Amino acid sequence: AGAMSGGRPLRLLGLHGYRQSERRFRQRTGALRKALRGRAELVAVNAPHPVPGGGEDDDGDDPPRGWWFSGPGTFEAGEVAEAPAGLEESLSAVAAALAEHGPFDGLLGFSQGAALAAMVCALRARGDPRFPVAFAILVAGFASRAPAHGHFYREPIAVPTLHVVGDADAVIAAPLSRELAQHFVEPVVLTHPGGHFVPAAAPQKKAYLDFLDRFRPGEGQ
Repeated sequence: AGAMSGGRPLRLLGLHGYRQSERRFRQRTGALRKALRGRAELVAVNAPHPVPGGGEDDDGDDPPRGWWFSGPGTFEAGEVAEAPAGLEESLSAVAAALAEHGPFDGLLGFSQGAALAAMVCALRARGDPRFPVAFAILVAGFASRAPAHGHFYREPIAVPTLHVVGDADAVIAAPLSRELAQHFVEPVVLTHPGGHFVPAAAPQKKAYLDFLDRFRPGEGQ
């Protein structure tokens, strides 16, 4: 930890949701980044797969993206996908971002990005050298229903995690996020009354900072 002294902010690799992009994610996490200022820096990365058909705010040069598909060019969190596509490319993209833009201390994923971050944590817990992260914050996460992805959840994932659950989330229902948390060893679960977004009001800000302080140089661990 010697090299980490001097109180530098922690660095988080941000993984956006399905149909988002690095730019959209940056726009929608302004309050969070302000809440973490001086304590943690959030650097987002684009998912490798453009989503077919674009989106309502698609401007051509910033297509909505996804980390994997449950059907041909589509994604549904609850779908038991027999032939999920694109996950390996996304794991490689995360590994590349960690290597090229690192070092990073942890991950912050939203929705499908949180589901991907959980898979990265599972690989990290098994000793995969591509993913040198110490913790993850998973907002509106879920466990993939695809049988091909079942191996990620076979054993408890021993990576520290903060799970952020929206009671009014109509996209990823709260029970799905709670179920994901149960796959981790000693998860911290933070519930908020809102919907499908990254909350950053005072109670959540305190929870983020309390969690992150465990990993700051000279504190906690």
